[in-house]
Amino acid sequence: MSLPTRAQAAIDIAARPTTIYDVVSDVTRMGEWSPECVACVWLTDERGVGARFRGRNRRGPARWSTTAEVLVADRGREFSFATLHQDTPATRWTYRFEAIDGGTQMTESFEALHTPAIFGLVERLFIRDRQQQLEVGIERTIAAIKAATEAQQSGRPTLK
Repeated sequence: MSLPTRAQAAIDIAARPTTIYDVVSDVTRMGEWSPECVACVWLTDERGVGARFRGRNRRGPARWSTTAEVLVADRGREFSFATLHQDTPATRWTYRFEAIDGGTQMTESFEALHTPAIFGLVERLFIRDRQQQLEVGIERTIAAIKAATEAQQSGRPTLK
């Protein structure tokens, strides 16, 4: 069994790329749509490249937190960050926004950059089908971002 290395999914959203970027780059809202992330808080005043935030996560009985650093903050085009392990980028998460007729195609992806040995042990002992969990999680996340963004556009409230 090996740790997941990458996955991605795309969805069309009836909103401008800058509108969706503004929603996604407000990491304090990630807990609203991610099936795994409970909450994020900024650790720095800056919100651009180099900004850091902490994410609290939950999957079943497992609880953990990560520190992440913003890698790309190109409004309307791309928002990317890496979770850090001992200040080394471990996993890069990227959101890309491409204008299409009627809105934007948003793509979310992740790529494992550095996998500490302890993660492999934890996976073998406690986690089953992590690749599938992440792929399903991405699909759920982008669907929830679409719903939240389109509701915001129309003035409707959204439910998690």
